[in-house]
Amino acid sequence: MYTRRIFPVLGVLKWTRRHILLFIFLAIIPAFLFDVLGLKWLHVPWLPLGVLGTAVAFVVSFKNNASYDRLWEARKIWGGIVNASRSWTIMVKDFINNDHTTEDRTEEEMQAIKRELVHRHVAWLTALRYQLREDKPWEMHLKSGKSNKEFRASKYRVCEDVEDLESNIKPYISEAEYKEVFSKGNQASQILGIQSRRLKELMNQGLIEDFRHMEMMNILVEFYTLQGKSERIKNFPYPRQFATLNYLFVWIFILLIPYGIMEGFESFGDKILGLLNKHEEQTSLMHVAQETIAKHFVWFSVPFSALISWVFHTMEAIGENTENPFEGGPNDVPITDLSRGIEIDIRQLIDDTDIPEPYVWPNDIVM
Repeated sequence: MYTRRIFPVLGVLKWTRRHILLFIFLAIIPAFLFDVLGLKWLHVPWLPLGVLGTAVAFVVSFKNNASYDRLWEARKIWGGIVNASRSWTIMVKDFINNDHTTEDRTEEEMQAIKRELVHRHVAWLTALRYQLREDKPWEMHLKSGKSNKEFRASKYRVCEDVEDLESNIKPYISEAEYKEVFSKGNQASQILGIQSRRLKELMNQGLIEDFRHMEMMNILVEFYTLQGKSERIKNFPYPRQFATLNYLFVWIFILLIPYGIMEGFESFGDKILGLLNKHEEQTSLMHVAQETIAKHFVWFSVPFSALISWVFHTMEAIGENTENPFEGGPNDVPITDLSRGIEIDIRQLIDDTDIPEPYVWPNDIVM
């Protein structure tokens, strides 16, 4: 997530520089054939190309709206995780006591139980964010792209790529729980299962009465729901048939646009020539320069064609890079920072010690 007020346009230009050069090259080819080799018939009528461009614009817009919806839904889910985590910690802090037990626990023992439940919740957050950072087949091309790899290497880091889950989760759960969690497939689900089992044990010991136990179980169910919503976005991509056709349509338009705008620039050059022919003085250096430019005015279609191609391709690329909000891109939901923020918040609520510091993110990119 970018935290600057204005998105870095220069960064976008650097990110897309290879495609910009490609678009310029693709525009030079028809201009050379048209003006140098004299293939004046080599153009596409603007009417069908305009209809195609309009259709492509609608398709790109549809994809970008869908990508934004996926991103915003993911952010709302993690906003729910933040709120539910605080609610869970307040219940742990206030609901667990000696009111209904025959054997009173010391203050140190009660604090240890509360710390255990809160630390296990931090372990759940850790396991969940690592699961959401795992690579999916439809995300691989984004990470393997040369521009994306360069940008990632120079601008930001993804903690889940350089730190392993096991070492990050071990401080928060017991050795027996650690072995149990990693003997199963979905670590986050297993941790919530252990949390539920522990609540039942505390209720049987009289440390939580029935109604409070039910309320705390409802929070665990909410965590399962939020986890499932995150997994739904992570495990179900933007439909590949739409994404593939969108990509093809954009490139068809990009390949045709240089042939569609040349005739318009040539007509404009002819108008300039007509005006120049009315000049009384036609031998001056300025007149000759203007006449030369007018005769070859079709070459001005190159930068305009490259600009139009860049706009359409960049919008398509932005949608493609936004549709997976957990993959570890610079525009994703900052689940690593949110997890650390939740950990600091809930551990402070129970007066815990050795609380970690917030992450410091370089280049205004929060992960």
